[in-house]
Amino acid sequence: MSNQHNQEYEGLPTPAGKLTHFNEQGRARMVDISDKESTSRTAIAVTTVQMLPATLAAIKAGQVGKGDVLAVAQVAGIQAAKRTSDWIPMCHPLPLTGVNITFGDNDHDELHIEVQVKTEGKTGVEMEALTAASAVALTVYDMCKALQKDMVIGPTMLLSKSGGKNGDFKRNE
Repeated sequence: MSNQHNQEYEGLPTPAGKLTHFNEQGRARMVDISDKESTSRTAIAVTTVQMLPATLAAIKAGQVGKGDVLAVAQVAGIQAAKRTSDWIPMCHPLPLTGVNITFGDNDHDELHIEVQVKTEGKTGVEMEALTAASAVALTVYDMCKALQKDMVIGPTMLLSKSGGKNGDFKRNE
């Protein structure tokens, strides 16, 4: 089974064309990072929540019945970043050195969410940034669903990452 997985993914940017999350029996494993060098690592993820103009206006005016939507969502995002390894099975628990969540909007019907996560360690924080962005958006939805149930979340994506042996990544838009 392992050879089949590795043959299907030859040419992908992994060491020797092998999937790193499969062991010699073709079963899932958490990658051993003990020999990797610690470096400064940062990841930025973004997402959007599309909603009616009235819903966005209520959020901005602090008129949502459940409370301050952006404050609660910000705390949810920070908690999600810190607990990513509890959600995503193959993620390593990481000592995060910073999580920053910012909000913007298009003054009409879109709430923009950006999450930056930092660590000093042996593995990157892309999953922590993506998980945090998702948790922020889900919290916005939860707090506003009494106003509007057809909000749309996404797209959610990694904008950039720095550090580590594979170097930097920046999404081309």
